[in-house]
Amino acid sequence: MSSIFQRPELAESMANQLLNPGVLDEGLRSGLFLSGLRRTGKTTFLRSDLIPALEKEGALVIYVDLWSDTLANPATLLHDAVRKTLKELQTPTSGLLKTFKRVGGVDIGAAGFKFGFKLEGVGDVGGTTLAQAFTEVVDQTKTDLVLIVDEVQHAIASEDGNQMLLALKAARDAINPRPDTPGYFLFIGTGSHRAQVSELTAKRNQAFSGATSTAYPVLKGDYVEYLLNRLAMTVSQQKLPSLDIATQAFATLGNRPEEMLKALRQILQQEGDPDLFLPVIASTLRSAAANIELEKVEQLGSLAQAIFNKIASTTGDARGIFSVDAAAEYSQAVGRDVRIEEIQPVVIALVAENIIMRRGHGIYAITDPFVQELWLEEQALIAAT
Repeated sequence: MSSIFQRPELAESMANQLLNPGVLDEGLRSGLFLSGLRRTGKTTFLRSDLIPALEKEGALVIYVDLWSDTLANPATLLHDAVRKTLKELQTPTSGLLKTFKRVGGVDIGAAGFKFGFKLEGVGDVGGTTLAQAFTEVVDQTKTDLVLIVDEVQHAIASEDGNQMLLALKAARDAINPRPDTPGYFLFIGTGSHRAQVSELTAKRNQAFSGATSTAYPVLKGDYVEYLLNRLAMTVSQQKLPSLDIATQAFATLGNRPEEMLKALRQILQQEGDPDLFLPVIASTLRSAAANIELEKVEQLGSLAQAIFNKIASTTGDARGIFSVDAAAEYSQAVGRDVRIEEIQPVVIALVAENIIMRRGHGIYAITDPFVQELWLEEQALIAAT
């Protein structure tokens, strides 16, 4: 049994939506942004499932992970990945070219593709722009070019990163509107900082404003069944929980594979009914993870706690957090007068810590629903005492 849980049906469905969009999916050509909490399997899905599914359909895929070197300039990481891929298309013996010849349906000479620009200058000031390079690549390969940027939120941390996103938008706008284009430029950005990923499409000053932003489809019960089947190959069945209980525990843990593995390791160390122990272990691990986030709020001060409380206690999205009435609520909570101008810097700090996220103009929500659930549970216990 493979050590990597794969999701071929989901990958094939997403690849089809991107490469062969129906009327309601054509907006994906403006950009697709997937956000999900860290350690929920996004990168594994991209590498093991989505990229192979896209390549199977003949698309040319370029992948770059901005988390791979957080000290590096995001634009440098991107340009390096682009040059590497295009170099492989020019190399007769490269695995990428062989794969492309097999599924691309394009007559490629023995020497590979020949581009009319120097790879070394792609993306550099005074060199070939990404729009120029990608347009020529699409015209020669006669297929869709898919660029996947993992942990895309790192791009907005610097001016170079923001310029990189603008350059990618320019490439999209140069290629996709052409009535006779032989392929499209498709951009996929993924990130674990849900607040910032959401803002990449929600803010008008962002390069991909108006693009599609959606939640990453988290793992579910089929993943839990896969884990239990793997464990059953080396562990007594009596030491393992039932599928139903294990699936409930996985949901309690926010559908995070690493946390589920921690819980199962603890179960194997217990003597007794695993179905009785696992819910307790999952609840404990969940509380520990949520408390780390709540401690961040505490470290930002009493006003941050008051703002967080207002947003967390709201059913659905919170509005009016900068209002006069909100300032009066905060004043009562912190025990002093809170000026309206004090609120915005604290909200910005909460967003920067990935604790809350902006859902629209003046509209906010808690980033991690499990942190919100734990906070509400704690408030209910306090109110009951």
